[in-house]
Amino acid sequence: MEVTGRIKMIGDVQQISASFKKREVVVTTEEQYPQHILVEFTQDKTDLLNQYNVGEPVRVSINLRGREWTNPQGETRYFNSIQGWRVERLQTEAPAASSHQMPAMPPSDAFEPATNFNEEEHDDLPF
Repeated sequence: MEVTGRIKMIGDVQQISASFKKREVVVTTEEQYPQHILVEFTQDKTDLLNQYNVGEPVRVSINLRGREWTNPQGETRYFNSIQGWRVERLQTEAPAASSHQMPAMPPSDAFEPATNFNEEEHDDLPF
């Protein structure tokens, strides 16, 4: 699964225990009703966020995680998390991007027809 949008926040690395660390990023989707999606990166994946800045458009590959927990009173609770495992920078649409398209062809009547064309004088092909 993927989440696409702009980075709203990049958190610091949190050392949860001696053997576990995590880092959070919030990606704001660009749709009619933008959503602020919190994605967790864990362990060695926390370093993936070092090369990104707030405001950059990204695509984050995610996995949904769910877990069950029973409290001391015997009540069962369920928790979900969104875990990221890859981040890709997206190219922004710049106005110059339209320069890659072919220019419009003028109508055929905009060209003058060739007149006084002598084939022998203008034929410089060797065959």
